[in-house]
Amino acid sequence: MPRDNMASLIQRVARQARITFRSPAGPAFGENLHRLQQLLDEVRAEDLHLAPRGPSAAAAAGGGFPWGGVVPPVSYMHICETESFSMGVFLLRSGACIPLHDHPGMNGMLKVLYGTLRIACLDTLPAAAAAAAPPPAAAGPCHRALFRSRQHYTPASPPCLLSPHTDNLHQIDAVDGPAAFLDILAPPYDPQHGRDCHYYRLLEGPPAAAGAEPPGLPREVWLMETPQAADFWCGGEPYPGPRVCL
Repeated sequence: MPRDNMASLIQRVARQARITFRSPAGPAFGENLHRLQQLLDEVRAEDLHLAPRGPSAAAAAGGGFPWGGVVPPVSYMHICETESFSMGVFLLRSGACIPLHDHPGMNGMLKVLYGTLRIACLDTLPAAAAAAAPPPAAAGPCHRALFRSRQHYTPASPPCLLSPHTDNLHQIDAVDGPAAFLDILAPPYDPQHGRDCHYYRLLEGPPAAAGAEPPGLPREVWLMETPQAADFWCGGEPYPGPRVCL
């Protein structure tokens, strides 16, 4: 059952996010970020009136199938947005993937509400750091990156964090069933201010020989910028949880 104090908790999360990201370069940013992380870690799916569901429930919640009869692989529930941050819930169908993408100049926090996510995190590297030319298969702009980690996150995991310079690129996969996560981005995406979302494809080398260990992490890789994948799009659904006022 939802906890009685959840409305005040989600309100405190939003207020703390506003305090934290209002002055991301201020001396108290680290302390404020830690406090926000603690609050976010308390949020549970049932407190936001969410539970895992199948395609028919997703269609009903979203008002039908406005995508030619196909349920979107990912849906978004908007909670609130200011100039300094946005907050909402992403819902992924079983097997869905949010492709590798960036968050230019942005901080972010991700808390799993239900299900299991596999999150791959990368950092872009300066162009001067490239020790070799891009692979011959590259057909678009390429960037050198550090593939830092690939981990599984569940509701028991602490929030996954990203900053303008660390873990700023990530790919999110739903593993063994549907999944949902609470997402905070600061500041929000805004193409007019240089914060557009770019998608990438990892350019791996030749496959490892049979029986060989896969390449370890962290390791340097090449990324090729690509258009948004044709099989990925994000639908919208109403947020059913406690109201947030800022």
